[in-house]
Amino acid sequence: MTLSIERARSRKPITWLTLLGVLLLPAAVGGILVAALQNPTERLDTMTAAIVNLDEPVTIDDQYTPLGRQLASGLVEGSDELDSNLTWVISNEEDAAEGLADGSYQAVITIPAEFSSAATSAGQAISDGGGTAEKATIEVTTPDDGLVADDLITGQIASVAASTMGTMLSEATMENVLVGFTTIGDQIGEASSGALELANGARSAADGAAALPDGATKLADGAAQLGTGASELAGGLGTIASGTRDAAGGASDLGSGLTKGADALEAPGSDLNKLVGAASTGAGYAKTAADETAELAQSLGANAQGLGTLAGECEASGASPEFCDQLAIAARSAETNVQSAGTAAKSAGTADVYAGNVSTGVSALPGALAGQLRTAGAGATELAGGLYQLASGVDQSAAGANALSTGATTLSDGATALSDGAAELASGVDTLATGTGDLAGGLKTASKSLPSFGDEESASLASVIADPVSSNSSGSSMNTIFGPTAIPLLAAVVLWFGGLASFIVMRAHTARTLTSRRSSAGLTLRAFAPAAAIGAGQGLLVALIVQFVASYDAAAWWAFAGTAVVAGIAFAAVNQALVALFGGIGRWVSALIGVVAVATGLISTVPDWLASIGGALPTAPAFTGLIAANGSALAGLVVWGVLSLIATTLIVAVRRTTSARAVLAGA
Repeated sequence: MTLSIERARSRKPITWLTLLGVLLLPAAVGGILVAALQNPTERLDTMTAAIVNLDEPVTIDDQYTPLGRQLASGLVEGSDELDSNLTWVISNEEDAAEGLADGSYQAVITIPAEFSSAATSAGQAISDGGGTAEKATIEVTTPDDGLVADDLITGQIASVAASTMGTMLSEATMENVLVGFTTIGDQIGEASSGALELANGARSAADGAAALPDGATKLADGAAQLGTGASELAGGLGTIASGTRDAAGGASDLGSGLTKGADALEAPGSDLNKLVGAASTGAGYAKTAADETAELAQSLGANAQGLGTLAGECEASGASPEFCDQLAIAARSAETNVQSAGTAAKSAGTADVYAGNVSTGVSALPGALAGQLRTAGAGATELAGGLYQLASGVDQSAAGANALSTGATTLSDGATALSDGAAELASGVDTLATGTGDLAGGLKTASKSLPSFGDEESASLASVIADPVSSNSSGSSMNTIFGPTAIPLLAAVVLWFGGLASFIVMRAHTARTLTSRRSSAGLTLRAFAPAAAIGAGQGLLVALIVQFVASYDAAAWWAFAGTAVVAGIAFAAVNQALVALFGGIGRWVSALIGVVAVATGLISTVPDWLASIGGALPTAPAFTGLIAANGSALAGLVVWGVLSLIATTLIVAVRRTTSARAVLAGA
């Protein structure tokens, strides 16, 4: 059954069988490569290697040591970490050479005659205290026409076996060294204990001798401090005595001044006595004014009474009414004057009383003030006497403090002399103690400097020293020949070549591009659609085959399958653009891209310029996304696919233009 898909470079129609072949090509290639390269350690028994043991055993401490035989036995026995092992054959030099030549053996391991001697030379040199250490070697030989990975596998197995043997020998040597350290350390420790006892006795004597000058020094320091304090006390007491005398003089002067002031107040011609006389005179004047005001009030009262009587009798006497009225007015005015005079007389009496009181108080003032001043003067005089006595007592205390200072200084000088003599004694004893202490300390340091280990600890430590660094790799280097990224790399490459195969069979655009009525984009998508469908199918088939080998979990497989499908579609678009633009050369470029992808994906030591090219190719995001699905990788594939479709559309548009000459030439 034929399809309406145009075949490239041929008018022969494309059948379903053709498309099926293109669809299955990446799956078949990928399946074969993965099956061949995945888990080679499961099939190590299909390889045969010969062991030629030429080693001559040695005798160490009366113990027979055939290390070559032990190495051969270890190779034949294999490792517990691997499920299978090579098929080893114990052979000789002639048989091994023949088997290597005819392909019976894929490798030959030769153990030289001096293997045991060289392997044990380091331990013997340490034990004997001299000698030359040699490194034991084994020889791995593979045929010139051997397969690529055979050298890797046999070399690694032999290297691991030799390393294991070397580690075992190093462990034995180091264990003996560690035990020797323990023995020497114990012996030096015993000597250190004896020296320590001697040092302790000497130190006790030194401590006792050192305590004597220290006590004498403290005594001298205390006496000196006492002398200094007593001297300072004496100076302070002298200052206090001087100040006390000054205060006593001031108190005496104050008492004398107060007494003289009292005498001055009582003197007849003093200002205060003049004030007393003036107050007495004023009081006399006030009394006279009061008496005269009272007499005036009485006189006015009599006059007013007489005028009142006349006013009452005026009308009866037959006087004129006008005169009687004026007389009545004069009588009333006289009564008013009588009231005013009474008030004035009352005020004058009050003033007389006040004047008398003032005169009495002022008269008593000089005597009272003089008495108080004499009392204060007497007290100040008594205070002065007491201060003079206090100053005398302070002078005596200052003299005593000076005497104490002199005695304390003498005591300090004597204690200092005692301290100097005791220090010389302490120095001599301390020198003895220091010497014995240094001896004990040196022996103790030497004892502690040498490590001490038990048998089990020595064996454990020796195993670590013999092999201090180990690799914790995520997988065995032989588990997958090219590492854990082999499957994503192979998947990306076979999908790329699957896209190339599609456009080896199909045309990038129809041969009727010039005459077709469809749009350029329509023609591009019409040619791209079957290739995209095939690319998606190729991605799904490759993911299914990989699942049988790698056994991904569900989430990881769906991510892998999705990326593979997108990569198959994107690769179809890129190959379409290459063929549309360059024709047959585009297919050559596509094949070259696949080779570069393989080269840059196998190893990181490719030249920088080649690695840069590989990172810019459309296979790079596919490889990254198949290792671990991520959005950036899918976006990169989508961008490559879209740009390729745009490029193909532009190329189709250009191919749809022609010249009249080209049309006439075709006719």
